[in-house]
Amino acid sequence: MRNPSSLTRRQFLQTVAAVGGSTAVWATLDAWALAKPERQDLPPLDGQVDGTRLIILGGGMAGMTMAYELGKLGYDIQILEVRDRPGGHNWTVRRGAVLEEYGGERQVCEFDEGQYFNAGPWRIPHHHEAYLHYCRELNVPLEPFINYQEANYVYVEGDYGPLSGQRMRYREMNVDMRGHTAELLAKFANNGQLDDQLNAEHVDQLIDYLIREGLIDGNTLRYSGSHRRGYASPPGAGMRPGEDSEPFSLEELLPYAAEIHRAQGYYLASAAGFSQQMTMMQPVGGMDRTAYALADAIGEDKFIYQAEVTEIRQDENGVRITYRDRTTDEMQEISGDYCVSAIPLTILSTIPADFSSEMQDAIRNVPYEPTGKIGLQFSRRFWEEDDNIYGGVTRTNISTIGGIAYPSYGFLGQKGVLQGYYNFGTDAIMVSSMSVQERIDFALENGSKIHPQYRDTFENGFSVAWHRVPYLLGGWPSYTEHTRELYFPRLLEPDGRIYLVGEYLSYLGGWIEGTIRAAWLQMDKLHQRAREEQGG
Repeated sequence: MRNPSSLTRRQFLQTVAAVGGSTAVWATLDAWALAKPERQDLPPLDGQVDGTRLIILGGGMAGMTMAYELGKLGYDIQILEVRDRPGGHNWTVRRGAVLEEYGGERQVCEFDEGQYFNAGPWRIPHHHEAYLHYCRELNVPLEPFINYQEANYVYVEGDYGPLSGQRMRYREMNVDMRGHTAELLAKFANNGQLDDQLNAEHVDQLIDYLIREGLIDGNTLRYSGSHRRGYASPPGAGMRPGEDSEPFSLEELLPYAAEIHRAQGYYLASAAGFSQQMTMMQPVGGMDRTAYALADAIGEDKFIYQAEVTEIRQDENGVRITYRDRTTDEMQEISGDYCVSAIPLTILSTIPADFSSEMQDAIRNVPYEPTGKIGLQFSRRFWEEDDNIYGGVTRTNISTIGGIAYPSYGFLGQKGVLQGYYNFGTDAIMVSSMSVQERIDFALENGSKIHPQYRDTFENGFSVAWHRVPYLLGGWPSYTEHTRELYFPRLLEPDGRIYLVGEYLSYLGGWIEGTIRAAWLQMDKLHQRAREEQGG
């Protein structure tokens, strides 16, 4: 028999699990200080509840996460989804996709086969562990998503100095601003102007650091340009050592750089916002690959598609849901022990339901962010061929455009689809008031300021204004500090036999990670209650 002291940690935990279940494993990990509850891992759900009938309203990522995990524990799951597909906001637009917004015309996507555009979520930060957990478990292959790279452009228009109205590479702006800033700081330190902040040794170390960063001269402490910002003539074979490009002066660059950082600083800062930091990823073939993988794992028989919920009723014994079959226009009814609503609050607030007045008040008072995107297909990848841009986002202070995102798939192919704008708030409302063709023209007109090739190579486009999309009416919940304080706690708790779930129950609005973590939170509560009611 093997000596117990020679057991690996994994083998020991397997033995603990066999004896005491996942709760015992969790307690052991906690004792070892390995559980790391701050990571909010998938809760260790114990015990079967065979036959408990759970009706889930909405086949987006939140609803499907609960269905997938609780289905493993014996729940009798039924998902009502109003569309003919899973995923909700997690929608990858491909050839043949159809959209008819409220008050708008019908669009049919004409992208070539193999081309696509993620109209909703489009990237996965490396620290979104819940999302990555399901990619691993469901074997969804990932590839790099290039969120930031120095070859992308910035573009500023308006009264912001002599450089306004012209594009420049990230690296040109970034290197010049860092170089000029390093020069100023080094000279201040060298002239004794930081002596009240630093001792002599620290001053020397600071100057040495700024010099060794490689942007200022070690003798003069001047910044006079660097190959890091790119070349006027690149190095090559033979007698071609390369010629550095000329830097912008601080006086001409500063108003331009200040304005683009005002407009896009969360993305452009030397330390970008936490959610924007590399590495980022995307599922191979489109963001909806994860949604379809979840749906496949749950089972087709668990879904009723084209089901528009019209009433949500409950009593002390169970729930009763009425829905309209959108294919036949017939009314149907389904009953269960519990209901989980993954319907966006913008829609849930319009459905007659047996909610308490406090819950109704909370549901009605969380607005959703207006947001819009457009995908533009071009006959050639001019951004790659002409500009050496492979992925990333060009940033502009044109708020109705926001950024132009280049595909992180299909490099060196012939055609490609750009994300021509990504706007929010009143900008999204303004652009969405245009016709489909006007939106395309708007994107082409402004994109041509950065890429003159737009007009000659454009083929077709597809736009989505989420605040006008039926059964969604918004991008993501938009709390203020006040509304979160007032309504968030109530939304977290069940109302009778009805539980809510969605990214509005997290601090990760607009991210699939938020929907999954909210699902983990709510299914833990529901399962504990179901076990108690069964006497488990």
